[in-house]
Amino acid sequence: MSASGRDETADDLLAALLDGMDAALCAFDSDGVITHWNREAERILGWSAGEAVGRKGFEGWAVRAADAQDVQDRLMSAQHVPGRQVHEFALLTKDGGRLLVRTQSAGVPGADGSPAGVYCAFSEVHAQIDLERSIALSEALMEDASWGVVLVDVDLRPAVVNAHAARAFGTGRTALLGRPLGELLTQGVEELEGALQHVLAEGAPPAPVEMWVSVRTAEGVRRRCWRCGFLRLASPLAEEPVPLGVGWLIQDVTEARQEQLDAAQARFRSHQLHRAGRAAAECEDPAEAAGVRLDFALAGFAEHALLDVLAPAADSERRRLVRCAVSPPALPGPGSIPVRYPAGHPALQALDRIGSVRTSAPRGEADAEWARARQWPEGAAHVLCTVLRSRGRTLGALTFLRGPSRVAFERADAAYAEEVAARVAADLDLAASPTTPAAG
Repeated sequence: MSASGRDETADDLLAALLDGMDAALCAFDSDGVITHWNREAERILGWSAGEAVGRKGFEGWAVRAADAQDVQDRLMSAQHVPGRQVHEFALLTKDGGRLLVRTQSAGVPGADGSPAGVYCAFSEVHAQIDLERSIALSEALMEDASWGVVLVDVDLRPAVVNAHAARAFGTGRTALLGRPLGELLTQGVEELEGALQHVLAEGAPPAPVEMWVSVRTAEGVRRRCWRCGFLRLASPLAEEPVPLGVGWLIQDVTEARQEQLDAAQARFRSHQLHRAGRAAAECEDPAEAAGVRLDFALAGFAEHALLDVLAPAADSERRRLVRCAVSPPALPGPGSIPVRYPAGHPALQALDRIGSVRTSAPRGEADAEWARARQWPEGAAHVLCTVLRSRGRTLGALTFLRGPSRVAFERADAAYAEEVAARVAADLDLAASPTTPAAG
């Protein structure tokens, strides 16, 4: 190929590159004559390349005469200083309107290093400000936001994490990048991944959602409630929307939700105690009333309740607990044979402490051998034993049992169990007392 052919090919390639760019571009030679004018410049100002190329500067067509020399001097000064220069000018559109543009101009050196001209990129000020706002917003979200921001890629792995989100996960920002969510959360990961996949496929949900998750941290597992918002991210450069991932916004609302749950739980338990009292008042037999109270106490609290009472023993040093009642009745029923609890059994500990004892199976999972050795149902994983006291005397022990699908008993649960035990103990004490004829 001849030198002239190569030059024409290079010019064609340059023209194609300029026309394909999203920014408006024009170029001046060292005398200020326009040599290049791309399609975006034509779109913004309305002047075609044929009308612009070959003109000297903007005077007489794209700028007011009073401003022409100042605009030309500021643009052409870029070829005498290093780096880029930024200016704002009011240019004229072909239809006579005025448009405020922001320009970035840089000098073009010749083969010998002398100034050979200027390249100038320009855009509408409002569009540039919108872009700068978007960039500033992204940087602020990634640094200073008061809620967590995580950009999740299409493989559902964190790609960008802000400082607030890193604190929510209890680790550093870089430690989260590229890791599967299953390595970060012990519970709630299936629900979260389902939400992210839905956003990628269908788009963002209409409102934020709240999720309870268990987060792995250096200090251990923490259970948190997160209010989550999701945004589908798509490439603005593709002809058709191509998902880049999901913007995931996190706000920790654990304390507020826990307070609401605690208040609702307290109201429910108070209501159950009230209902149990009304039902027990209709029982002629106080022992039957004690069983009724156990049935009401189990709702939302535990799967099973075992009521053991102290039986008189010939040896005053030896205590014998006899099963008095069970709830639900599907468990082995009460009998007169003492329950063979081994030494150190939680029920015996509750008698010794005159209080409550909480325990769980290893790893909080159902262990048939562990439960069988303690005379509990095989599905027991979490246990709460409390003492029965009435008129200054210990009457026995009350045991509540939960399965592995529920959380271990907490201090608030112990307080509720003690309240139930006090009422059951009063019923048992009344049942053991001599019958008093009703008045009138």
